[in-house]
Amino acid sequence: MLCESLRSKENVWVVLLREEALVVVSCLQCQKMNKRETQLKAFSRLLDIMERLRVECPWDKKQTISSLRKLTIEETFELADAIVEMDMEEIKKELGDLLLHIVFYSQIASETEQFDFTDVANSICDKLIFRHPHIYGDVKVDDAEQVIQNWESLKLKEKKDKRVLDGVPKSLPPLVKAMRLQEKARGVGFDWDKKEQVWDKVKEELAELQEEIIKEDKEKSAQELGDFLFSVINAARLYGIDPEIALEQTNKKFINRFNYLEEKTITKGRSLHDMNLEEMDALWNEAKSKGL
Repeated sequence: MLCESLRSKENVWVVLLREEALVVVSCLQCQKMNKRETQLKAFSRLLDIMERLRVECPWDKKQTISSLRKLTIEETFELADAIVEMDMEEIKKELGDLLLHIVFYSQIASETEQFDFTDVANSICDKLIFRHPHIYGDVKVDDAEQVIQNWESLKLKEKKDKRVLDGVPKSLPPLVKAMRLQEKARGVGFDWDKKEQVWDKVKEELAELQEEIIKEDKEKSAQELGDFLFSVINAARLYGIDPEIALEQTNKKFINRFNYLEEKTITKGRSLHDMNLEEMDALWNEAKSKGL
């Protein structure tokens, strides 16, 4: 009787635990649903605002696909600045500005029945599903590198008349473009077997640059400088360093130290033009010691 009683109580606890687990799962699903409803409501609000602005606001009515281009580029760089600073509040704001531009372009196109936001969203959804066969199909991958290779291969299948490097925008800043060209080439297997091999190329390009500079051939020096920079960017890529962010951090460091030097000079009642290099270097090192 005692054993049966214990078994009975044990069964009751099992049932109760199962019921509580179901309640927890149900609550989580409910929360997820509510979150998605809130997201969709917020996005619907943005679409409604954009439609109204295009009807009632003189400035918004005046805009075209072409007129928005330079503003979109500006917003993209503002987001890039916020990312470098890792300022999450600013990142949130700048993402909102870019989202506005996506909706703006879609609204303008919808007015001439070319496409609307539904088409834009479905287009990227279809692309993501097609290029992730390891998620939405039966393709097996071992690591992120294989995902990238599959992505590039599928991209070429989508655009049969295009070449591997055609997907890199011509108007990208040169440093970013170099990085993307190298990444695209890597996607189809054109890369060093071992990352350490890149340093021989960097040294080779530096030697060729120095040789042309000694000859005072500006045209060839410029070409060799480009080759050298391309090899350095390649090295950064291979070692997981974003050269654009690395350079921007150095720019910021230079600005901070130079501003310190200038402020200290003004405080002393002097001008930078009146100071020699040794005096400026001393203040530079002072700024460096302060972590600027």
